[in-house]
Amino acid sequence: MVTLPELVPPPVVLPDRVGALRAEVRAFLAEERAADAWRPRADAWLSGWDERFSKELGRRGWLGMAIPTEYGGHARGALERYVVTEELLAAGAPVAAHWIADRQIGPSLMRFGTEEQRQRFLPGIAAGEVYFGIGMSEPDSGSDLASVRSKADRVDGGWELTGTKVWTSGAHHAHALFSLVRTSPRDDANQHAGLSQLIVELDSPGVTIRPIPLLTGAHHFNEVVFDKVFVPDAMVLGEIGQGWHQVTSELAFERSGPERYLSTFPLLVALLGEISGQELDAGRRRDLGGLVARYWTLRRMSLAVAGALEAGEAPELAAAVVKDLGTRFEIEVIDVCRLLLSVPPDPGAEAGFARLLADAVLHAPGFTLRGGTNEILRGIVARGLGLR
Repeated sequence: MVTLPELVPPPVVLPDRVGALRAEVRAFLAEERAADAWRPRADAWLSGWDERFSKELGRRGWLGMAIPTEYGGHARGALERYVVTEELLAAGAPVAAHWIADRQIGPSLMRFGTEEQRQRFLPGIAAGEVYFGIGMSEPDSGSDLASVRSKADRVDGGWELTGTKVWTSGAHHAHALFSLVRTSPRDDANQHAGLSQLIVELDSPGVTIRPIPLLTGAHHFNEVVFDKVFVPDAMVLGEIGQGWHQVTSELAFERSGPERYLSTFPLLVALLGEISGQELDAGRRRDLGGLVARYWTLRRMSLAVAGALEAGEAPELAAAVVKDLGTRFEIEVIDVCRLLLSVPPDPGAEAGFARLLADAVLHAPGFTLRGGTNEILRGIVARGLGLR
């Protein structure tokens, strides 16, 4: 009899101490909304760039929560960070400015960074003042990270980087990015060999950032071109040649969080407000009940991964499962909302259901692409289960 590995870590129960934290975050968000400081948006973790808001979170100690205090963090752990991010996403708050830096750059620097790199970047990340992008995807590569062609050649004192990255969210605002590059020629027998990560400061000579606008004209994706960009040895992340191992560890943070199933949650909240007081037939009750049940299931799965991360594990397989199920579910939320309420999407609206629906519909094509396409993720799961 073949024994397969578990797809998801054991369930996690949030400790009692996080209840007060959750209430504090909710009260803050209510104050912000009452002051009309921002309006809820679907997919706000990529589209809602608001540096004032990020700095306010940093001031309150809600960024860098798992970063040690000696680097400006708060040493509170992954589960407490989970509670804060869950509340922010559920409210549709504008968290894009700090999101990537807080979600995966900070933990990666703690795991692979040098002391100099930690001292240089972590305090600013925890303060909501230093913003990062991720340089993984490339033209013609899709989700096949092993096929990256950006290369870094050894030069005196560092590396000379040439290549192109695409879909780099927030690069036009960010201070730096982690870039996966080839530091030795590709070996067809082991495509994962010869890859390394460099920290590229985006004001460096030779860096060009070009916008990739959405259908709405909004801009958060970019193409980043490196033309003989010098990266000093001090900005090598981890070890040369270990980029694949480092990136796959990093993806556990990127793929498993509540953003993988809560991007469209503000839309569902708006729907419930619109239909409040209406008599719903059995079919509509079933559709809504099904969404709520699946939200709860996905939350338990995502929380289990957060618990594993807090324990120092790197649950890449479980993260792939959460990302695959969660992003497909987000699209189904849109479908149910459109069926239950005959209000057309309106990207010109200031707020409300019509605007949230427009945001969700126009952002939905990217849900199952970013962070690795679902087809690639299923391949990762199959391989992890020993089925291929």
